[in-house]
Amino acid sequence: MSRRFFVDSPITGETATLIGQEAQHLSKVMRAQIGDELLLFDGGGAEFTAIVQKLGRSEVELSIVERHDVDRELSFRLVIGVALPKGDRQRWLVEKLVELGVTELVPLVTARSVAQPSGNALDRLRRAVVEASKQCGRNRLMSIGEAKSLDALLSETSKDATRLIAHPPCLGENASPWPTHAHNVIVAIGPEGGFTDEEMALSVERGWGKTSLGSRILRTETAAVAIASLIAMQRDANS
Repeated sequence: MSRRFFVDSPITGETATLIGQEAQHLSKVMRAQIGDELLLFDGGGAEFTAIVQKLGRSEVELSIVERHDVDRELSFRLVIGVALPKGDRQRWLVEKLVELGVTELVPLVTARSVAQPSGNALDRLRRAVVEASKQCGRNRLMSIGEAKSLDALLSETSKDATRLIAHPPCLGENASPWPTHAHNVIVAIGPEGGFTDEEMALSVERGWGKTSLGSRILRTETAAVAIASLIAMQRDANS
């Protein structure tokens, strides 16, 4: 049995309740029984040993046995702003960024964007965050905000953060180094057509550093995952 389940309200007392998809998955798919032991998390950073007390079609009641403060997060804040790809590649991207410990995903709207998720589409991606967190053991959820323009991201991001924008032609001495000691990192990644010259000029004007993964043109989701991996390893290796 998959032993991790998400409770969408803070666990503060001696009981907790699973509702909706989580309850249905536990009772109908996993065929849980009264007395079964499992782990719960509520996105607040801890996980809880719990015992099934009452099973219903759309609600499961549990008693809390023990709280465990387990930190599986990165030691710094990592935000990835990305012009999302189409279709199922969005979910794949979300799953991998959750597994890598990314703090926040910001869907970007750029001149060459191919997808502008909103409403139900964003809700599905947020549900994918929960599923990925259950699998990889994270007890805090990667947040996914509303889509915003590149201009808004460039303007709103604190100057205290290490701010990078990924652009394939940026090589050699023109590329900013990967951050090794920063406590707050944000990276903007464009669509497969790349950022326009105007968007790149604006980012440099706003004080963002250019960075690159080399001369090859990568798919958006490949670039995002590769960059998140490199920054996480570089930063934690020097912490």
